[in-house]
Amino acid sequence: MKLLDLFGGPSAAPRLEQSRQRLLDLAKQEGLPMSGNREMTYNSRLAQELGVWAEELGHGTEFHDAAFRAYFVENQNVGDVDVLVGIAKSVGLDAGAARKVLTERTHREKVDSDWSRSRQSGVNAVPTFQIGGKMVVGAQPYEVLEELAIEAGAKKRQK
Repeated sequence: MKLLDLFGGPSAAPRLEQSRQRLLDLAKQEGLPMSGNREMTYNSRLAQELGVWAEELGHGTEFHDAAFRAYFVENQNVGDVDVLVGIAKSVGLDAGAARKVLTERTHREKVDSDWSRSRQSGVNAVPTFQIGGKMVVGAQPYEVLEELAIEAGAKKRQK
């Protein structure tokens, strides 16, 4: 779906541009690569299911990082089975096994359970950070997350 359509059509263009710039600024501050010209959003459900599988095999971090790059840097459709199989293969996972996970939906129930738990906790957007009963929604600077953790009782590490 086009981002403009998702956010209300052509009249949403200024608001969408402000959001895009805020996200780019945050990504730059955190040293994250990000494309500034993404015009589409894709259903990431299959990517989530494949991510669960990759986590089970000890490749979760690599898979999630590669999926992030594919979506936010390379503007790839992370809802496409072939794209996801390519991502899995790029991090050393078996392409045939990845395709089977996707076509047979072997990890559907786990993701359904995660979604259900999220809804019950009041999470309705990603990313959402929840610590000690408090919640912060959206991409946030490090300092906001640090404050959330400290308010929840975390101790700041000494350098």
